[in-house]
Amino acid sequence: MRTKHKKIAVEISRVILGVVFVFSGFVKAVDPWGGAYKIMDYFSAFELGEYNFLALPLSFLQAAVEFGVGACLLAGLYRQINAILVLLIMLFMTPLTLYLAIAEPVTDCGCFGDALVISNWQTFYKNIILLIAAILVFLWYRFITPFFSRKVYFSGALWIYLFIIGVSFYCFYYLPVLDFRPYRIGSNIPKKMEIPENAERDVYDVRLIYSKDGKQKSFTIDDYPKGDSTWTFVDSKSRLIKKGYQPPIHDFSITNAEGGDITGDVLSNPSYTFLLVAHKLNIANDINTDKINNIYDFSKAKGYDFYALTSSLSNEIHDWIASTGAEYPFCTMDDITLKTIIRSNPGLVLIKDGTVVNMWPNTRLPNVDELNKLTDETNLENVPTGHNFRTILILTFILLIPLIGLFFIDLNGSGKSRKKTIIPK
Repeated sequence: MRTKHKKIAVEISRVILGVVFVFSGFVKAVDPWGGAYKIMDYFSAFELGEYNFLALPLSFLQAAVEFGVGACLLAGLYRQINAILVLLIMLFMTPLTLYLAIAEPVTDCGCFGDALVISNWQTFYKNIILLIAAILVFLWYRFITPFFSRKVYFSGALWIYLFIIGVSFYCFYYLPVLDFRPYRIGSNIPKKMEIPENAERDVYDVRLIYSKDGKQKSFTIDDYPKGDSTWTFVDSKSRLIKKGYQPPIHDFSITNAEGGDITGDVLSNPSYTFLLVAHKLNIANDINTDKINNIYDFSKAKGYDFYALTSSLSNEIHDWIASTGAEYPFCTMDDITLKTIIRSNPGLVLIKDGTVVNMWPNTRLPNVDELNKLTDETNLENVPTGHNFRTILILTFILLIPLIGLFFIDLNGSGKSRKKTIIPK
């Protein structure tokens, strides 16, 4: 292959790899708890639940490595090292995703977090393309055009990793700065639970097993021996062959202490409802329980509903009440749903007529003055919806401005001696 063709191939490959890795790492970084929960799913699938304590550190590490490798490839920093890293990652991920596609121990790989959910087979096909690109980059990394001279490689790479680690820690301490979950602010929960009339349904292959004269035979739902008393029904088996439409929210169900379903009452309430979400009370942060009690007193004085939602057992609820002096009512809900609603344990969600008006982590609970202003001024027309373009723009500037500054400093300092791309003969 000619030098020109090699350069074109490797430049295209490094852009593909860089963009995918940067996107994948970034959406994980803005939701470190989401990444940790997905890693726990993997541990559970491979019967490694005793290592769940490693899930959060691994979530931070995965986001940083993916984003860092991708950004360094795009900038041409440490070309050989990052070419090796990206190849090793793809050599590990490609056979793993093939196994996931065949065995389906988890429903999706979580490679793009909640921002973009794709099937296991789609993930495998994507990784085949990335593996080919990684091989080309590994073989011909010298053809990658560097945007910096070697003397500033360390500074550029250091800033990239400091940036993404900083984003991860901020989102861990507070909440995701970009929320891709179905419960984000502005979401109307009842609407996201609806199934369109023309939506595709799940398709199952159903097999009915009958026996006759000591022998068993499998039938379909269309040809089984209906009405033939010489056959005896033994068992039935069903296998999902095509997944139908699933609404973004499909497991939102609230049960009160008496065992009654109050989901409809909560979602149809035209006034404000506070939801204290604590998926596991035995590991919940109790440092701000006085603030939570004050918020409950505020809701009572204003006539607003207040419910604590948890998946904890009754004895854990009693322990929480005894240690915090909680007077608010407790309701139960699915653990996964609670962890999806808000990435804080506990966290506070405010809804009105089924729409998420606001949410706060345990580290940033509102005071009474803030709640008074919010409830007095908010209407459903001015609740923000969708993702915050301004946030994306700010984060992009924070990342790029120091790199651009470094580029010009490097350019002026290097002059004619600036290192050019090495093109081997």
